[in-house]
Amino acid sequence: MFEPLDSRQLRAFQLLSKTGSFTETARALNLSQSAISHAIKTLENEVRCRLLDRVGKSVTLTQAGEQLLLHTEKILETMSTAREELEHLGKWGRGRLRIGASTTACQHILPAVLREFKESFPRCTIQIEPGDAPHSFEMLCARKIDLALTLKMREDSQFTFRPLFTDELQFIVSPLHPWAQAGKVDRSSIPQQNYIVYNRTSYTARMVEDYFREDDIVLQSFLELGSMEAIKEMVKIGVGISILAPWIARKELDEKSLVALPLGKRKLRRHWGIMYWRERHLNLAEENFIGLCQALAEEMR
Repeated sequence: MFEPLDSRQLRAFQLLSKTGSFTETARALNLSQSAISHAIKTLENEVRCRLLDRVGKSVTLTQAGEQLLLHTEKILETMSTAREELEHLGKWGRGRLRIGASTTACQHILPAVLREFKESFPRCTIQIEPGDAPHSFEMLCARKIDLALTLKMREDSQFTFRPLFTDELQFIVSPLHPWAQAGKVDRSSIPQQNYIVYNRTSYTARMVEDYFREDDIVLQSFLELGSMEAIKEMVKIGVGISILAPWIARKELDEKSLVALPLGKRKLRRHWGIMYWRERHLNLAEENFIGLCQALAEEMR
């Protein structure tokens, strides 16, 4: 396998091919003529062929030199582009922000946060990867996202988890539902209810099933809908009931078009936060995003 060529030698070779003069090339690069001669000799030794024909004080390219020049110009152009792009990343507001977030967070948290974020970082490219908590964790492990706005599933020493808020899952029912009319849940009828859920295989769904399993209760009837808004509308008209965090249905609860009731004596809580690799040093944009999420979480409390 060949060793990579020295970019300084390539730069000297490119300029020499244009000027045809060691003296002019040395002057342009602020080097001595002997330094240019040494660079070209070293380059010829590296590629194992003669690149220049020396005629008096001027030089011309050999066929091999012409071939190398084509590659040299592409290499130096690519390096120049890379330097320019890296320089742009260091400027205020430039760069990217790659976020993984659940559908709930995408709908109820991110719009308000990103609206303010774009005011401070208008030229930052934002990429959103929607997905349940396990999916966000996988994307984070694969380094395909930088931050995960997600539920805390477990402790992991490789990652930092910055807490945002804790919510409590509750039954969400129509005001005309017998439980709402009675003001309490009839536990004997819990298994017979038709449950309207976003994704039965989600991390939250598994939390709910584990919760009721402790009481030997098995939820049997499910209707899956890919929209939280559709779920709430179906619950309103009595198609079934759902299990959600009240903040997701805050507007409907305030309007009394939906009613929230506790799952039982034991509370089922979820912990929301921002997760990222512990080894990473967060940049200004990422810290700003987390700060805005924390400010919104304070309002939600």
